[in-house]
Amino acid sequence: MTAKKGVILSGMRPTGRLHLGNLFGALDNWVKLQEEYNCFFCVVDWHALTTAYEDPGNIRENVKEMVIDWISCGLDPEKSVIFKQSDVKEHAELHLLLSMLTPISWLERVPTYKEQIQQIEGRNLATYGFLGYPLLQAADIMLYKADAVPVGEDQAPHIEFTREIARRFNHLYEQEIFPEPATLLTEYKVVPGVDNRKMSKSYNNIIELSISPDEISKRVKMMVTDTGRIKKNDPGNPHVCSVFSFHRIFNKGNMLEIEESCQKGQIGCVQCKQIVSDWMKDHLQPMYAKRRELEKDPQLVWEMLQGGREKAGKVARETMEAVRSAMGLA
Repeated sequence: MTAKKGVILSGMRPTGRLHLGNLFGALDNWVKLQEEYNCFFCVVDWHALTTAYEDPGNIRENVKEMVIDWISCGLDPEKSVIFKQSDVKEHAELHLLLSMLTPISWLERVPTYKEQIQQIEGRNLATYGFLGYPLLQAADIMLYKADAVPVGEDQAPHIEFTREIARRFNHLYEQEIFPEPATLLTEYKVVPGVDNRKMSKSYNNIIELSISPDEISKRVKMMVTDTGRIKKNDPGNPHVCSVFSFHRIFNKGNMLEIEESCQKGQIGCVQCKQIVSDWMKDHLQPMYAKRRELEKDPQLVWEMLQGGREKAGKVARETMEAVRSAMGLA
């Protein structure tokens, strides 16, 4: 890989086909970053088991569908290393070795630990895998000596945790092996669903990247608008409307005009939805077409991941040689 600004590592759990929240919360940013950084994008399939170990479902199929979406959105295996976490066993080894020096209290204070225990119902999360997943995430990042990690605001504490682990390792073994990665926050903190809550599969309010143009129109028609607006010419409040949230994303150039027209009752909700639908179709059409091509040859996905495995594995082995030496294991 050519020398660029530095190294980026990011990943996603394989939960199947992706949606607009994934696109604007991460993938759009990834596509831009691969032009500026040496990027490693990881399918974190072991992380998928931290909350779904009892019923993992079809992880292999989910991996395939997610990677197809990645490539359709513009990730390029010639520009970035795209690979599967479980294909590079050094992730597990580094996680194990880092666990020797990580205080339990550091894991227990990660904000998302208690939050997810409260939010995820019906599953026994009293496991080390769940408690230790921030450390596995830190190992993912540190294995490639990432200089920065693009994340949403809710994941920022995980990057700070990684910085602490890197700092502790370097101090204990008196070697500057690991950089302390910076946090790159994404532009869109929350992408709304059709019901104006955060877009999430658990809320069943998503718009998938893979749906057809006709299906886009149907989903947009379902979007929640200003419930206080009864007639077309009633003054509206665009800031409580999920449709206007998508104008901010897809129709930035005309956003202020739409906002003013809504507030003055000069544009109805049906017309407003049609404008968003048209913009959304134009934006997603190239991705839809690319996905159709990739679906004709699904083996291509596994070939891409095999190529990424080899590239990621080379870097991972070099890192682990230094780690083993520092810890007296070599």
